[in-house]
Amino acid sequence: MRSTILSAAALSVAALTLTQLAPATADGIGVSDPQDLAHGVDLRAVEVEHKAANVVVTTTHADLQQSFRSGSSGSVFIDTDPSDPGPEYVFRGGFFVGTDYMLLTTDGFPDSKTGEPVEGSYRMKVDYDAETVRFRISREALGSPDEVRVAVRVAGTKPSGANTKTDWLGAPRSFTDWVAQ
Repeated sequence: MRSTILSAAALSVAALTLTQLAPATADGIGVSDPQDLAHGVDLRAVEVEHKAANVVVTTTHADLQQSFRSGSSGSVFIDTDPSDPGPEYVFRGGFFVGTDYMLLTTDGFPDSKTGEPVEGSYRMKVDYDAETVRFRISREALGSPDEVRVAVRVAGTKPSGANTKTDWLGAPRSFTDWVAQ
């Protein structure tokens, strides 16, 4: 009886551990993020897909709000060159109704390093029902890289008007694993 209970407990722990692992394939990866921001922009998961024509990054949040008062916004930093540390591109946008977005060149994480807007096909779509933000960028706009990795940063505004703390996927300025096309 005791070994049956221990075996059942071990199987339960193993099943829980396996359900927490992020799915990874040759052309995609999923990464979860803890609930660590008491705001609707709280980042909960990121999926990166490196497809034939596009790179698609989908972020999942807790309680995204349509109101401008949420101040919800985010940045997806995209690294396309393994030989050059840091991101070459940043896709920035607001997550509330009426805001805009833009793909820019960058030479690292500081805002002072942000360069010119990128020409090419890209789009950001917020789905409030699914609580997701989908960033689609043509591979051509990114220089048709063999592999990509991303770092994601989000933040918002509290009802008092004060800014929330910044929520990064994982540690600040850390990237996902490389995702090959």
